[in-house]
Amino acid sequence: MPRLASVAVPVPHLDLLTYGVPAEFPTPHAGARVLVPLGTRTVTGCVAAVQSVPREPATSGALRDILDLLDDGPYLPEDIVKLALWVSDYYACAPGEAVAAAAPPMAWIESRRVVTVTPDGQRRLEADDLGDLPPLQAAGLRVLAAGKSLPVSTFRSRLAAKLGRPGTAPGGWALRALERAGLVNVSQLLGGQRMAYRTTRVAELTPQGQVVAAALRDGASVEGLGPRQREALRALAAAPDGLPTSDMRDRRLGVDGLHRLALRGLLTVRRQTVERDPFAGPWGRDVGGVERAGVPTLTPQQELGIDRLVNLLGEGRFRVALLHGVTGSGKTEVYLRLAAWTREHGRQALILVPEIALTPVMAALFRGRFGPRVAIQHSGLSDGERHDQWQRIRQGAVDVVVGTRSAVFAPVTRLGLIVIDEEHDGSYKQDDTPRYNGRDVAIVRARDAGALAVLGSATPSLESFHHARAGRYELVSLDRRVCDRPLARVSTVDMRQEFAEMGPGVVLSRPMVDGIRTRIGQGEQVLLLLNRRGLSTAVFCRQCGGTVECPNCDVSLVVHGRGTAVCHYCNYGRRVPRDCPTCGGSYLEQMGFGTERVEAEVRTVFPDARVGRLDRDAVRRRGAMTEVLARFAKGDLDVLVGTQMIAKGHDFPRVTLVGVISADVGLGLADFRAAERTFQLLTQVVGRAGRGDRPGEAVVQTLYPDHYSIRHACSQDYGAFVEEELRYRRAMRYPPIVALVNAIVRGPSFGAAMASARHLVEHIGRAMPRPGEFQVLGPAPAPLARLRGEHRAQFFLKGRPSARTHMRRAVLAAIAAHPELRRRVSVDIDPISVL
Repeated sequence: MPRLASVAVPVPHLDLLTYGVPAEFPTPHAGARVLVPLGTRTVTGCVAAVQSVPREPATSGALRDILDLLDDGPYLPEDIVKLALWVSDYYACAPGEAVAAAAPPMAWIESRRVVTVTPDGQRRLEADDLGDLPPLQAAGLRVLAAGKSLPVSTFRSRLAAKLGRPGTAPGGWALRALERAGLVNVSQLLGGQRMAYRTTRVAELTPQGQVVAAALRDGASVEGLGPRQREALRALAAAPDGLPTSDMRDRRLGVDGLHRLALRGLLTVRRQTVERDPFAGPWGRDVGGVERAGVPTLTPQQELGIDRLVNLLGEGRFRVALLHGVTGSGKTEVYLRLAAWTREHGRQALILVPEIALTPVMAALFRGRFGPRVAIQHSGLSDGERHDQWQRIRQGAVDVVVGTRSAVFAPVTRLGLIVIDEEHDGSYKQDDTPRYNGRDVAIVRARDAGALAVLGSATPSLESFHHARAGRYELVSLDRRVCDRPLARVSTVDMRQEFAEMGPGVVLSRPMVDGIRTRIGQGEQVLLLLNRRGLSTAVFCRQCGGTVECPNCDVSLVVHGRGTAVCHYCNYGRRVPRDCPTCGGSYLEQMGFGTERVEAEVRTVFPDARVGRLDRDAVRRRGAMTEVLARFAKGDLDVLVGTQMIAKGHDFPRVTLVGVISADVGLGLADFRAAERTFQLLTQVVGRAGRGDRPGEAVVQTLYPDHYSIRHACSQDYGAFVEEELRYRRAMRYPPIVALVNAIVRGPSFGAAMASARHLVEHIGRAMPRPGEFQVLGPAPAPLARLRGEHRAQFFLKGRPSARTHMRRAVLAAIAAHPELRRRVSVDIDPISVL
């Protein structure tokens, strides 16, 4: 009976593809990898399902067969494939894109086209016999002279450079002509999969070698052995599992010595797989001695909260709980106790954190409690480390997995608990396809596994709090800090008055300077937050009023150290100009400031202070982030300046002052969540102060001290903020009151983008199943109207939460009706940002 396989290939905009399963192949499992033809390429796909059909389908002439099976069983567990397909359906992306997000690195093989000089072509090159060839063909053959074989894309780019037209890709017809003339071959080569496992050479004694080693141990003399060879045999006798040959070299016994021992039949050398351990590198570095900490005594509130959550765990079915605990209330200890209970009852725990910066501390805490049966998963690891950690999880060798957003797809087989720490954080939402929210996917995974999902935060998202208030989530509150430590005392500084009295260039206000000086003088530590990178945020011309902008995006270039100006969206960079690019005037000034400027200002005002910086620019090198955190935790730094990376999750007992350099950075954004994000960021960073024996203080610099998000954050009153923000959301009909879909349409010009967006909106309006079921807003220019060289228009679909499925289908149906636009439309379901 013919068999058909539905296969997901990691190619944008393609639905599941159907392939025939050759009769000589066994039936592939769901989750197995297969090689399939796709156009002129060969790519890896993942089997989603297989069905037998009573007869060949009517389109059997066009149906292509699977080329090869890469796995005897499921490579991706069936529940992960099911979860990825749910992500594809809910977040409106191709199944292959969702499956690729769920798979580990080095999982895919793809063919590439390679052009190679034939013997006839090589003969003509060596004889310089190219006079009868058109100039473009002759130039193409000469490009191949050095390498003889090149990927087609490389060949075309080098030919373009040779012709003085870099950035173009000419010569396709010339390549085909050279192939017809028999001067080159164009072939398909499989590639893209590197060595998945690391191996090492291990030496071990043979039975004869064991006899000789025993004789040496008894003091017998053995003819023909030098002192280093005898030492090697003794060492191998003490290592029944063998020793790496690198250890032998450390004992000054080289390859020749090992070879001679092998020729005598005393030892053998074999290849052994070696696991790449991220805990032996920067991600395992001690960032404050947390892994040696003992088990603390629980507060009464923690005990009550744990009892309620353990009762939910004990039910053995899907539940969601919102753990709302003020900063410093001991939420992490609750996670540890829940993971311990889960582990004791034969199930596994998955712990998600929003930022890579939080992973070392969280992983160290869990390793300190549970030993080596803890794995980590995040993009900061090398591909090899991620692959090996994924395999450990897949094999059931761990009880706890700690990771960032992508770890929601970790192949945990006995899942009983999922913790989403700092569940409010926007980092759980992926910016590009598939645009999934790790928090929401984790809840769906918990549902499918019959597990408990615990959402923890001091500042829960309005969506989660709304669900808890409606009874869909269990609400567990911790409103007191551990040891009854007081919350930090917060004072605001009206920067309008500071600017009036001290000038517009003030970075550190007088109260901020006084606070830093006092804390440093007392041997305490200071955190300074500014959620903006760089030295200056813009270069402004006093003559024409223009700014130095990115040629690809509608944003100003940000000035960084060493006189460079950089776009934070497309990474375009240039030297800071001397004269205005618009009018040629020489009256350029730098405006605004970022974390680099704050760091420089602190060093100037406090020359003896030890100052560090934590932002994406400062921690590009692998391991740099954990080095900075470790230095600060050990007291080697007095002041740490950073972006939101320092604002949440960290526990530094010596920090007694938190300074917010500008509380207003996010308030001016054209985004309905701006006030919520500002409140969350301020509340979180203020909560870093006073977590030790000494009380904490926070100084917040702002131009809008009366704005409700800043006012409530300074009083750390979450309830008051929620009530005021929900009134605004109800009035304006924004989430969580309604569901929202954001569609961005890109085009080569603004007119083209708007025209395409109008076509989609008109189609949605005509096809709406019931008039008024949902509302379509737009199209209109996107807040970032040009990004990475493309113009952008935007429209929204807004309706009752129950209409979310219809809204999603309406957008996808409109795109399907205009297939020429599918590569130019981005659909974001439940957007976190609408920029």
